[in-house]
Amino acid sequence: MVGMNELGAALRAWRDRLDPATVGHAHGSPRRVPGLRRTELATLAGISVEYVVRLEQGRVATPSAQVCSSLARALRLSDDEHAHLLRMAGHAADPSRVPRMIPGSLYRIVDQLAGSPLAVYDATWQLLHWNALFAATFGDPTAPGGEERNILVRQFLGELPRIRQTAAERAAFEESLVADLRATTGRYPGDPELAALVARLGASPRFAELWGRRAVGGHRSAHKRVQHPDVGDIALASDILTTQDTDLRLVVYTPQPGTDAGSKLELLATVGLQDMSASPG
Repeated sequence: MVGMNELGAALRAWRDRLDPATVGHAHGSPRRVPGLRRTELATLAGISVEYVVRLEQGRVATPSAQVCSSLARALRLSDDEHAHLLRMAGHAADPSRVPRMIPGSLYRIVDQLAGSPLAVYDATWQLLHWNALFAATFGDPTAPGGEERNILVRQFLGELPRIRQTAAERAAFEESLVADLRATTGRYPGDPELAALVARLGASPRFAELWGRRAVGGHRSAHKRVQHPDVGDIALASDILTTQDTDLRLVVYTPQPGTDAGSKLELLATVGLQDMSASPG
């Protein structure tokens, strides 16, 4: 792993070169230096400004691959720069490790599908990236309490906020996820983070029972209802598209036929994360 001072220097240089206007920050008060402020980078990457400071000062031992991907997206890094950032943080490309780098081509696809809630996960079902409508529908992953972003951990050891499923839907969802994870362990047997995840999930009796079946498969679709605090129940279908080279999962949510989910998504696309129950004034 490259020294953290070099990683910090690279982050500062990439931050300084980025025109704030290109990422939606209009030039307001005079800036002492060009580029993004630390607070602006923190907001775009979904991390705290204190963490950005520690990164740039070389006081973080090993930033996670998820944090690196968030920074790469916020800083508009090229694929080569993103890969370089991962290497500096100790996440060198290794065919035995679960890929977590989101290529620029996938970001472009996500940008073109802004009318649907969607998210990008790695092969362990760790949330790496999402669009604005996903946050408005399912809740902002950067909000307090959203630190745990692995679907399997939330499903078996915690909860998936706003998600409502019938007993049959939940059973099928869990069986499909666990079979998918079993397939992932076969592709990346040397990944220590994957092994640690399986060990952690073993604390759930339901996961342990399903894991013991040794079923292997792929998680490709599901039905669920989102209980939104402002617009009520949203009936959605999810379809999972797996990238060929990076094994990332693009999950796209669409309205279930015969429901009013479409109009509710259109409303959420307009209001975003605003609290619709708040009084005007």
